[in-house]
Amino acid sequence: MTAPTIGVVIPAYNEGARLPGFVEQLTRVCLATASPILELIVLDDGSAPEQAAKERASIEAAQARLTREGSPHRFRFVAAERNSGKGSAIRKGWREADPQAEWLAFLDADGAVSADEFLRLATLAATSRDFDVVVGSRVQMAGRHVERSLFRHLQGRVFATLTDLQFHLGYYDTQCGAKLFRASLLRPLLDRLQEDRWLLDVELLVLMREQGARPLEVPIDWADAGDSKVRFGVDAVRMFLGLKKMHRRLHLLQKHT
Repeated sequence: MTAPTIGVVIPAYNEGARLPGFVEQLTRVCLATASPILELIVLDDGSAPEQAAKERASIEAAQARLTREGSPHRFRFVAAERNSGKGSAIRKGWREADPQAEWLAFLDADGAVSADEFLRLATLAATSRDFDVVVGSRVQMAGRHVERSLFRHLQGRVFATLTDLQFHLGYYDTQCGAKLFRASLLRPLLDRLQEDRWLLDVELLVLMREQGARPLEVPIDWADAGDSKVRFGVDAVRMFLGLKKMHRRLHLLQKHT
């Protein structure tokens, strides 16, 4: 079996309704292109049994189709024992990825970043020697289409500002659900990653910067998939407190290394 170029983790929690449609979209894109080769790992994060069964069935059907048509891409379904959060699921998925993959990535299961848009990012990463981190960014600008509720836009801008005040990363959007990392730089960091939920994005970008990784932020098309798991006010406070806690933790680690 041909080694994948990119190991892509799709964390899924009770995504039995949305994931099958997105998997079909990804399958279509995979069948239309041979490169870069994708290993798409759906990491179920302790979903309800009926939800996990729908997720698994969609993955098995997609893989069967790829096999029939001789595609080099592949789908895998991996189930976590219990729900631990998006960040935890991504870390587990990366440990399951083919060790020969040149890039490791994650992609949200809701399809807000389309299969075509992700392939655009993946192709950019796989064909460039100038960047080690490729980050999708929801920037409303000429030539790009971003559908997003006012609440999510405002909360995102507040969070991005607070993140930059803490870490000075310089990204417009740290939380977009499509990111790719050069595997040779990311794999040594896997044991250092601790964030189990949304803050894994920031933790990754901070630690990759420490490794000297060269970043590229790419404006993408993005469509709010609805049914957001973000709760008004509550999660904003939790994420702000989490940023402060993570900043202290990483600062202490830097002082002792």
